[in-house]
Amino acid sequence: MSVSALFKLKPLVVAVGSVMLVPGVFAQQATDATLSEVHVLGTAEEMLKQMPGVSVITSEDIEKRPPANDLSEIIRRMPGVNLTGNAASGARGNNRQIDLRGMGPENTLILIDGKPVTSRNSVRMSRNGERDTRGDSNWVPAEEVERIEVIRGPAAARYGNGAAGGVVNIITKGIAKKPTGSVSFYFNQPEDNDEGSTHRVNASLSTPLGEQFGLRVYGSYNKTDADAPDINVGESIGTTAAGREGVKNKDVRALLRWLPIAGQTVDFEAGWSRQGNIYAGDTNVGSSATDPAAGTGTNPASFLGKETNTMTRSTYAITHKGDWSFGKSSVYFQYENTKNDRLGEGAAGSGEGNISTAERFVSELDNYTLNGQLDIPLTLGVNQMLTVGAEWNRQKLDDPRSIQNGVAAGINWPGVVPADQRPTDIDATIVSFFVENNIELSPDFILTPGVRLDRHSEFGNNWSPSLNASYMLTPEITLKGGVARAFKAPNLYQINPHYLYNTMGNGCPVGFTNPCYVLGNADLDPEVSVNKEIGINWMRDGWNAGITYFHNKYDNKITSGMTNLNTSGLVTGSVMRWENATDAVISGYEGNLLVPVARTLNWSTNFTYMQRNKDQYGQPLSIVPKYTVNTTLDWQATDALGLVLAGTFYGEQKPRTSALSTGSALTGDALKPRPSYNLWGISANYRMDRSWRATVGVSNLFDKKLYREGNGSSAGANTYNEPGRAFYAALTASF
Repeated sequence: MSVSALFKLKPLVVAVGSVMLVPGVFAQQATDATLSEVHVLGTAEEMLKQMPGVSVITSEDIEKRPPANDLSEIIRRMPGVNLTGNAASGARGNNRQIDLRGMGPENTLILIDGKPVTSRNSVRMSRNGERDTRGDSNWVPAEEVERIEVIRGPAAARYGNGAAGGVVNIITKGIAKKPTGSVSFYFNQPEDNDEGSTHRVNASLSTPLGEQFGLRVYGSYNKTDADAPDINVGESIGTTAAGREGVKNKDVRALLRWLPIAGQTVDFEAGWSRQGNIYAGDTNVGSSATDPAAGTGTNPASFLGKETNTMTRSTYAITHKGDWSFGKSSVYFQYENTKNDRLGEGAAGSGEGNISTAERFVSELDNYTLNGQLDIPLTLGVNQMLTVGAEWNRQKLDDPRSIQNGVAAGINWPGVVPADQRPTDIDATIVSFFVENNIELSPDFILTPGVRLDRHSEFGNNWSPSLNASYMLTPEITLKGGVARAFKAPNLYQINPHYLYNTMGNGCPVGFTNPCYVLGNADLDPEVSVNKEIGINWMRDGWNAGITYFHNKYDNKITSGMTNLNTSGLVTGSVMRWENATDAVISGYEGNLLVPVARTLNWSTNFTYMQRNKDQYGQPLSIVPKYTVNTTLDWQATDALGLVLAGTFYGEQKPRTSALSTGSALTGDALKPRPSYNLWGISANYRMDRSWRATVGVSNLFDKKLYREGNGSSAGANTYNEPGRAFYAALTASF
């Protein structure tokens, strides 16, 4: 059966059938095979990381162009990756997060060393899907990263809940075989004093402790100042939109490794991180008036430049890896605790996101994960590597401020209790089982079927089948493709029947009676997507070229409903709830080209072209450029000196044509696109000796500054600041 024919089959039938039947079909081809003749294949996970929708960023890449504060700054240069707001509304536009293939940040699963990061889920989700969060890509200092795997498309489905868009796996540095350490300093100074500067210091130590133990510890402090409160004055439409808020990061982590016997390792990990914002005046609905420095309403100027919210993340984990006579095993348990501490904010209507009191409130999220898998080489007619595994995950959220919202205390609706009586905590559990098989049908053809069953405590079972294949047409040309069903469970705010939103006369759908209430819904189904991709790659004499077509069919997206449940007039106003209401199709192309111009000079380029990114109503899921092209010229001038010239071209970005909350048609400036633009940077890295390394550079070389012209949809797609020219330097001393 050809790959194209497999692409047309139902994923579940193909995946289950391949796992169960393929070995028998090919058994007669190798009846005389013995275990001693079998060469061991890589695992399904290793195979999937060779699929076309996978990119890798190395520690060397990060050293050459270090990010100022957040790893998303370098991840955004991979194909299929953009930075967008949490929703397509334009609110909180400067809090841009990793968006893979236009599926939105909520469908990007962040991992650190293969373990989930869920801290952003402690932040309240508003009616339009916004969260006041920077995402989860900033919990590891850049200097401590060994590599970053960016996994898009069908290959990401094996990771379960939240990976419908893809996975970003941040892998930290391991334990050295001899005592090593380093101290790094980083400084970034924008040419425009209205933009925030960055300072960072990082120290690490890695050493063996005798023959059976090893230790790695690091600590880091990183501060980026907020933009000036009036940075967008003169550019904004209506009231002034806030610039980028600042952030202070503090990170400490320790890893102790024990090797009890040959082939066995046990890792004990503990980490603590704190992110504090530096307030720049942003809110969900409104922002500062024409004089931002004076403050307005409940957001006085006294808050500017202060920490109005902090996120503290603590993790503890134990991991065992074993190499046995029958295969390999891996099992870990992780406990992740996030405390989201912030000044009281309005949670309804036109005051949503406005700081309404100097009193602080804490929402707390506990996340427990137990994961284990076995990789077993088999020889049932053909060489195979079978993976079987299971996972248990429990999340518990306690958020008194958002749940006990006195603004909607007067609603008299079945199941809705008075504000001060609503339970403030909710939890959900997912139990998962998965099986994958990496099957070498011939030396040129590898088939990787898989299936995952997730049982959610609220909505029941979800099946996620997958089928990936790789076929070597010639020694230089490889055809790869895959299809998988991925899912995202409703978050703990959406399924909580006690989470209540009141528009207070602001943002009701057209034809609805004010005020409008939006209720949590315990009967939601998971969001699902069927992700397909097919790509071809050519490699020869250092050249590497490839192109991939991807197609995602996205169903059951959860949005605040547009159906009034208050048909009998039980309350004054309209009553809605979260619903599985939206379907969408996302498709496009990704490509890459590596040209070895000379022995010491490489030219690499990747591109993303979004062919389609619209829901059933013709609205974009997220505001992404029509195309993105990243190009880099990397010259190792001498053994000690390297030079990098990098450019990125962004295509036009078009906004929604209807308001996210009301469904009404937008007009005027709300339809303004963000025109295409390009950014360039140059850097030089120099290794002075074995102990000292320095990097200097200029970002946004030609000072192409873009301003946030409005809050929400008032200025169309012009919802974020693109900072201007900046100068940076990094210095590392190591032993």
